[in-house]
Amino acid sequence: MKVYDSITKGLNEAVQYEKGEHKSVRVHRVSISPVPQFNSDTIKAIRASVKMTQQTFAEVLGVSKKTIEAWESGKNEPAGSASRILEMLQKDTDILEKYSIISHR
Repeated sequence: MKVYDSITKGLNEAVQYEKGEHKSVRVHRVSISPVPQFNSDTIKAIRASVKMTQQTFAEVLGVSKKTIEAWESGKNEPAGSASRILEMLQKDTDILEKYSIISHR
């Protein structure tokens, strides 16, 4: 019952806050940048910056080599989480090592 009571309390506080009746609630607002779009040349440049073959890059991103080929030929464009990962790689080429996604032997 403890979990149920906690959820109920939280929902009641949310309703009170929305009505302007609950002033002691802490609110955190965040701004989220839009998911970027990448063209074939930029994707090739990102892959080159991390010094990977299409096969290795595909394995790192969790997609097929054919997907990488389609992105790099301009037939398809990455969307959603793939675009966000490409954005992170573009901003920080060491991110894969920092989070032990790859390691050099």
